[in-house]
Amino acid sequence: GYIQTGLVTSRGHGYYGSHLVCSLVCTHPDWRIINLDNLDYCCSPKSLQSVEDRANYTFIRGDVCNSRLVNHIFNTESIDVIFHLAARTHVETSFESPSSFRRVNIDGTRVLLGAAHEARHRPQCFIYVSTDEVYGASLDEVFDESSPVRPSNPYSATKAAAEYLVRSYWDKYKFPIIITRSNNIYGPRQYTEKVIPRFLTLLQMNKKCTIQGTLPKSRHFLFVDDAVSAFLLVLEKGTVGEIYNIGTGSEIPIMQLARELVKMVKNVPDSEVNDWLEFVPDRPRVDLRYPISCEKLQQLGWRAQVSWAEGIRQTVKWYQDNPDFWSDTSEDQGQIRGKLQKATNK
Repeated sequence: GYIQTGLVTSRGHGYYGSHLVCSLVCTHPDWRIINLDNLDYCCSPKSLQSVEDRANYTFIRGDVCNSRLVNHIFNTESIDVIFHLAARTHVETSFESPSSFRRVNIDGTRVLLGAAHEARHRPQCFIYVSTDEVYGASLDEVFDESSPVRPSNPYSATKAAAEYLVRSYWDKYKFPIIITRSNNIYGPRQYTEKVIPRFLTLLQMNKKCTIQGTLPKSRHFLFVDDAVSAFLLVLEKGTVGEIYNIGTGSEIPIMQLARELVKMVKNVPDSEVNDWLEFVPDRPRVDLRYPISCEKLQQLGWRAQVSWAEGIRQTVKWYQDNPDFWSDTSEDQGQIRGKLQKATNK
């Protein structure tokens, strides 16, 4: 159908939420894009500077759990598509404050689904952005969309629970939903609690990269531009009621990642790389790896375009060119430094 208005929910100008918003606003000047965001702790107002003056962009500051506000948006706007990205996503924090993860990730999804389903203008598609972590850890099996869901931390458990809610609206009402499960997304403008910007920020402060435990943990990394193109393709060609994995073959051991970043940022010879690495005790229950198959998405015509070498080069350059990007966030640099010392390989 013909799309006129899209709603993107994000959190703290959520990192890939802001990339998705910018892409939608710029590539679809005929669409009106509304961004609902509560401007959380990991927010920089600079994330959306490039679109804030565009006529087809509207920003609403608010919490996705606020049912009065969310119902008001759906009653006063004719929303055709929803990208629901607003979530708390940090694994270690989810062990410390699971209730806030339940509130945002589960209750927020319930509020949004209810408002969208009851809106007088029926949406064409509700895209719920989930995570590969709902599958749990794998030693050798590759997960496809029909693999069982076995979340192993409070964060992924809340994402899995929200997925079940989303699916129930399809099963009961044939409300047009699509679920995506993506790898770790990285690139410019990511907040400093995630592993790549955390290592880069530590190195820029002349501190060592802190690596947890001794196990050879690895992560699959997907460049943010490739993730955004996947979301847009799922909207254009995806089948409602379906789940799509979004991922890449770039499986990078955290140790290799740290070494690459040390070489790029510090320009040191191989013999001195280890001087910039520090090993710290493991955090609770870190899953080792999450390999996923993306055949279903590839059948729609998607391919990751940005290689690991190119993506990490662009990312490092951006952090070097924008060292103060986060300095005017609601957290001051002292707090950010404090958080960085509590290492997190996510």
